[in-house]
Formats: sequence, structure tokens, C-alpha cells
Amino acid sequence: MESGPLLFARFAYPPNALGYCGPDGSGELLERTASADGGQGMRRLARGFEGAWPYLELIAHENGLGDPLDPRVVEAYWIGNGLLDRVRGPAFRGSLEDRFRPRVGRAVDHVLDPVSGGGVPHHAFHVFGVFPWVGLLRGGVVDEPLRVLDRCRIRWARVDAVVGDRAVVRSRPLEWRNGRLLLGAPAVEEVTVAEAGRSLAAELAPGDLVACHWDWVCIQITVAQAAQLRRRTAQVLAAVQPVRVRTASTSSSP
Repeated sequence: MESGPLLFARFAYPPNALGYCGPDGSGELLERTASADGGQGMRRLARGFEGAWPYLELIAHENGLGDPLDPRVVEAYWIGNGLLDRVRGPAFRGSLEDRFRPRVGRAVDHVLDPVSGGGVPHHAFHVFGVFPWVGLLRGGVVDEPLRVLDRCRIRWARVDAVVGDRAVVRSRPLEWRNGRLLLGAPAVEEVTVAEAGRSLAAELAPGDLVACHWDWVCIQITVAQAAQLRRRTAQVLAAVQPVRVRTASTSSSP
């Protein structure tokens, strides 16, 4: 596995470039990532992601690891692995309460309750459990919240074709159906592979499995990593929704 700072940056760059999270300096982040510079400068940038960094600290602490940018910790947060299962529920709740009660007061219960339902400190939890978009869906505002949720989560996809700086991939978009957030049937989408010759992922070929964040391909992934993403997405969806997500739909391709 590559260095933790580089792995973190591959997933962190797309929303940072859009101005949604992290420090100013998305150009530096992309340049360092494209040149495989995972040194102290990259660590400095990673610590500026105030949304993700506390999750990394929690996962590392609960697993007896001293570095929040240990590659196993970074993989756990963005993709998923066994480290998530070793994070104790009370520790996760405590971390969330410390972070969000001062901001939202009693409304923090909406963030804390999914922990009891099986929520884990995965990026999907921050997307579905912390951001207000699922609440907007329940309130009847659908199109924009659904688009943001689908783009902001880490989604697995299979490459159909690569044309220049773009790739055609097949992924499973989110759907809002009968008051539930579900994974839909595989659909084709176009994503970014590189910008001005700088890319996040290694060279791609048709058939590759990849992880995407917003409109970028972040990395190539293995079958096992794709399975982790499916599992953790379903796990968090089940935790944040009053009705369990249809987990049978998470086992099919891509």
C-alpha cells in the first residue's frame, strides 16, 4: 500500500478543488499528488481537512496506531477495512458529540443516534449522517440533495473506456425511493482522469475497478476494496435511515 498522505490526498482533492472542504491550495494538493510527493508538505495539507482529520485520529487511537495518516487508517476512512470494527461505539459517540454539540446543540442527537444503529467512522457516515442532505430528502427536496450525496460519497465503478482526460465508467447511483435511499441499477457516467496532464490515479484501462469522488477517478481498487465500499455504504445507510437499506442490492456488479 502506498503512503498514507498520498492515499489521503487522492480522495481529498476533488472536493477541495470545488471549495467544499480542506485548506486553500488545491493546486498544490494536485501537484504533490501527481508527483507522488507524500512528504511533510502533504501532511500539513491533510491536517487542514477539519472534517476528515478527527475521524482519522479516532480510528488510529482506537487501533493503537500512532499516526492518523497510517495507510491502513486512511484506507479505513475512505474505503473501509477491519480497523473500523475496532472503533468502540462510546468512543465514536464521544468524538462526534465533542465536535458537533457546540455547533448544533440538541440537534446533535440526529448525528449520534446512527452510531447505535451500526454507524462507523467511514466517510459515508459523514456524508449521510452528518450533512443535512438526507433530512432535506425526507422533507421533500430531492434533486439537489440526491446529486450532492451521490457525488460526495466514495463510489466504486468499472471503467468502460478512457478518452484523453476523461473516462466512461459504470457505477450504481443513489436513488430516493419510497422514503429510502437505495443503490440503483448500474448506469454510465463520465468522470475526470486528469487535468492539465496531472492525475490522481495510475493509468487506467477498460475493465479496471476504480473509486470515484465527485467527478474524479481517485484510485484503482481491488475486488476486495470494492466489496468493502459496498459493505460500508450499506452499513451506514442502514444506520442513518429508519428503514434498513435493501442490502441484497449491494452484492451485484459492478
